[in-house]
Amino acid sequence: MKTTFVLFFFSLLAGTALGSCGQKQSTNHHLNSIQEVNTMESTEAKSAVAVFGTGCFWCTEALFEILDGVEDVVSGYAGGSTANPDYKSISTGNTGHAECVKITYDPSVISYTTLLHAFFRSHDPTSLNRQGADVGTQYRSVIFYTNEEQKKI
Repeated sequence: MKTTFVLFFFSLLAGTALGSCGQKQSTNHHLNSIQEVNTMESTEAKSAVAVFGTGCFWCTEALFEILDGVEDVVSGYAGGSTANPDYKSISTGNTGHAECVKITYDPSVISYTTLLHAFFRSHDPTSLNRQGADVGTQYRSVIFYTNEEQKKI
């Protein structure tokens, strides 16, 4: 897990992604490393960050956006070895990335544990490399912790 954690790259795909969850246009935000996530957390005292993969990131994004205390949800890729991955390269299954969401939340309103409950209720984490009609390693169930407390939980 520590190796995957160090290799964490989270970038938004450029263009349109199609999948069983529908279609959505993305923006060009880019988060280079987990160190940037940790820096963002320390400068935004009321905010924390969670990173989850439950299959199609558009479906996951929609699920977490409706929860009280969630401030922002951004779809992207995490856990692979290719810098600045795009939808086409991820779709090959050769980059090691998973479709994920970066959730910025207010821990005084919603806890990390509550987010984990939503994560586990939203998909079948025992279904290897697929969720519904989406098939491939990029659709695996995964949690990337951003600090030691999250790792412990």
